[in-house]
Amino acid sequence: MTDRNMLLRRIAALDFAVVELNLYMDTHPLDSEINDKLNEYKQKSEVLREEFEKKFGPLTSTDKEKNRCGWISDPWPWNNERGEE
Repeated sequence: MTDRNMLLRRIAALDFAVVELNLYMDTHPLDSEINDKLNEYKQKSEVLREEFEKKFGPLTSTDKEKNRCGWISDPWPWNNERGEE
C-alpha cells in the first residue's frame, strides 16, 4: 500500500470516528471522557490532513490551498495507482 493510500485510510478512519462520536454526544452531552476523545480525534485528523496536503495536494475543493483547482489533479479515487481506469 502506498503512503498516499495509508494516509487516506487513516484520515477516513478518524473522520468516521469523529462522526460517530458526534452522534453519541447528541444523546450524551455531559460525557466528558467521550468529548475529550472526540477532540483528540479531530486534532489527529487535522494533523493528517495537513500532512496529506503537503505531500499530495488538497483533499477537497474547500481545503486551504493557493491553487484553487489543485484538488482535481490526478489521480482520481477510482483510478488505479498508475492513473488508469
